[in-house]
Amino acid sequence: MVLLNRILYTVKEIKRPRKYLRSKFIDTVRLHVKGGTGGTGLPKYGGLGGQGGCVYCVGKEDANLGKILSQHRAKTVVAGHGEDSRKVRIVGAPGSDVKLEVPLGVTIFREDGKVLGSIDKDGETVIVARGGPGGTPENSFLGHFGQVHHIRLDLKLIADIGLVGFPNAGKSSLLKVISRAKPRIANYPFTTIKPNMGIIQFEDKRQISIADLPGLIEGAHINIGLGHKFLKHVERTKLLLFIADVQGFQLSPHHIKRSCLETILLLNKELELYNPELLDKPAILAVNKLDLKGTDNIFNEVKESFKDIEKFINNSKMPAEIIPERIIRFENIIGISALERKGINDLKTLLRNRLDDYAEDTNADIIDASELLRRNRNTILERGPQIT
Repeated sequence: MVLLNRILYTVKEIKRPRKYLRSKFIDTVRLHVKGGTGGTGLPKYGGLGGQGGCVYCVGKEDANLGKILSQHRAKTVVAGHGEDSRKVRIVGAPGSDVKLEVPLGVTIFREDGKVLGSIDKDGETVIVARGGPGGTPENSFLGHFGQVHHIRLDLKLIADIGLVGFPNAGKSSLLKVISRAKPRIANYPFTTIKPNMGIIQFEDKRQISIADLPGLIEGAHINIGLGHKFLKHVERTKLLLFIADVQGFQLSPHHIKRSCLETILLLNKELELYNPELLDKPAILAVNKLDLKGTDNIFNEVKESFKDIEKFINNSKMPAEIIPERIIRFENIIGISALERKGINDLKTLLRNRLDDYAEDTNADIIDASELLRRNRNTILERGPQIT
């Protein structure tokens, strides 16, 4: 009876985590993978042992890393061993392979940091642990052990557009009105604690994916705040959409109040310190909450400042610690109100047009007209004059 009471008391003390923690977004999984051992050969009859099975990662669009954790709770994945050679079966059967279905955008790292491969397409396959060879005359008919690794599956979301902004800038509100996503929205910082994905649907059935990441704060590149661990997801987006609160941002009464322009420069600096290559991506700036009184003047000042931002910074008394070494160039600056849906249609059109331009710029099949003329001339010269 005493034992039963203790068990009941212990169960009562265990508090069930909140719903949003139970559905935690998983973007990194560590696994111990082992290829199968090759089967032993049979020297008397020249029998060959079976090849050990391999462990593969296979890309699948609807897969997720949480499913891998649930299927392999011990975090150990072992392929089947090759069959030994026998009198009744001279050539041993190969061991069974294990295929881990992983979401698109996964990079596989070995324990020493070496990249084993990346999976970006459906059906793409990467071997993470090879099976050992079976017993043959070359290895004295002794089967070998398979490869053994500790690997890390690191997911980076693949999206057309990545939302970048401070907490409470209105990223989730924008995602809700611009797409079919239903993110959590509330009037306090860090409402978004895991990435949200949305799809912008156009009348002609064109679809654009957009990722909303937890808000960044100062020091995100050195693991301060919630957004730091999700900065990697920005790397695989084609276009960055900066969202800034027209009134600026203040995390708490103990923190410095930053103006709208200062928050934009801070976002620029955080991306620069994390990975300077992110500044090469095409970017658009959307200044949100223009439904509030007197905000039109602030927006016009921000827009005017970016016409010659270096000159503006040199003439201002802006703190040196928030000024990035390299300032990102915005393709467009637009004012919106996610609450009243002001400027949303214009923003959707702008995003689509910019992505189309990006596709043309990066399409290897598109050849400049002058280059095409040069190639045609060279082709004609190589053929020489035709004799009729």
